[in-house]
Amino acid sequence: MSRAFVKEPDGLEAFDELPERLVSSNPNLVTEEGLAAIESEVARLSRAYAEAQGAGDRAALNVAARDLRYWNARLATAEFVPPPADNEEVRFGSRVTFERSDGRRQTYRIVGEDEADPAKGTLSYASPLARALLGKSVGDTARQGADEIEILSIA
Repeated sequence: MSRAFVKEPDGLEAFDELPERLVSSNPNLVTEEGLAAIESEVARLSRAYAEAQGAGDRAALNVAARDLRYWNARLATAEFVPPPADNEEVRFGSRVTFERSDGRRQTYRIVGEDEADPAKGTLSYASPLARALLGKSVGDTARQGADEIEILSIA
């Protein structure tokens, strides 16, 4: 079909049908910091929505509305998990240091999906690496793909 016969949205029309942000099917476990970050994002987006509404900026309004729906859903389903009472085994909220078979040492804190950022040292509890570590103790090993990792410390 010739492109001449296809009407694609342009300008503000392109923002009328934004796809919804995907919501994970995993339980929405959060740390205290994660819950605060979600609440902060809801507040920020509420302000952005009000500003876009006041300015009549339909594109910004649609983006803010979509993101606000996502974060309100995440806030409504958030399940706060208190910090682990001890460091006997890796749990949600634990900071775990391990050594890979090639000698690299890495430290991650196991957190909720929305607060995970491996570059900043946080790892989603639903990730394969975190699932391999959960329930393990210092000195235990776990398989991560073809790699074997040994847990050095839990904090």
